[in-house]
Amino acid sequence: MQIHGVNGAQSVQGPQQVDATRATNAAEQAAPTDQVEISAQAEMASQAAEMVDKIHQLPEIRADRVEEIKAAIEAGTYETLEKLDIAVDRLLDEIA
Repeated sequence: MQIHGVNGAQSVQGPQQVDATRATNAAEQAAPTDQVEISAQAEMASQAAEMVDKIHQLPEIRADRVEEIKAAIEAGTYETLEKLDIAVDRLLDEIA
């Protein structure tokens, strides 16, 4: 291949400083926002998962203690605040 001159080549220019920036309108400056819509089923599944986590955090039921309390209730020996209030009221009635 033979090259005969560079008649069509352009001259090289030096660097140029940019004096001003162009103004942008608000539409160009505002970045598009992402939106997420969660379905009702997804919300219910999330709530169910939270409930399961809460259930797992609850202490285990002590079956032996439950049976002990049931037996005391059936025998009439289980003391509750309600029973204590009734007994105090009766005592005050007798004293007065």
